Amino acid sequence: MKRRSLPVAAALVASAALLLTACGGDDGESKDNDKIAGADTGETSASPTASASASAASADRPKIELPSDVTLTFTPEQTGDAVKDAVLKDNAEMIRALNAAIVAQNPRLAALEFYTEGEGAVAAEKWVKAFTDVGWTVTGTVRYFDRQVTVSSKDSASLSYCGDESEGFSKVVKTKEVKKTAPNKDSYVAYGVQVQKNKAGVWELVKIQSARGVDRCQP
Repeated sequence: MKRRSLPVAAALVASAALLLTACGGDDGESKDNDKIAGADTGETSASPTASASASAASADRPKIELPSDVTLTFTPEQTGDAVKDAVLKDNAEMIRALNAAIVAQNPRLAALEFYTEGEGAVAAEKWVKAFTDVGWTVTGTVRYFDRQVTVSSKDSASLSYCGDESEGFSKVVKTKEVKKTAPNKDSYVAYGVQVQKNKAGVWELVKIQSARGVDRCQP
């Protein structure tokens, strides 16, 4: 069972950073509310796709499926270092699970809980709830790039990466209306993530921060 005991203030701070990403910024303009969450997630093709096999991992990863109109790409996928590659893979799966939860309109989706813990679990749940509360889902393509891993210990690491949301949008569940906006500086998001490896060998999200319009993520 996931541990979700977290001071209210800390939970709100954590979710606030994610909600700014989900809503496209913090300038209060209505156009920003049309962007999808940078986590966004889920690589897909013409039909629903599943997460990669976990045959090389000690834990049985959940099968994550996303609709054909949601595509995610991750660069790099591998570095050649076994530990860093495991961190990158589980981070990508967490992002896919987050998008799957939004698509399913389920903040407590089992796959999302599998890849999150503590503050990270609380923040991810609040992030998804921001979509379900307004009846929106996600569509389009989000590209994650410049993914860098720093390993702190055998069970602790951090990641930094960028998200390109210029082709990713929110969609109204009932009407299927896509909330498209023109690409701009805030379409690019910088992420800072902390992960911890649990007893099953899964690198779980425990903390995340994001900022829009950061220079290093601009095209």
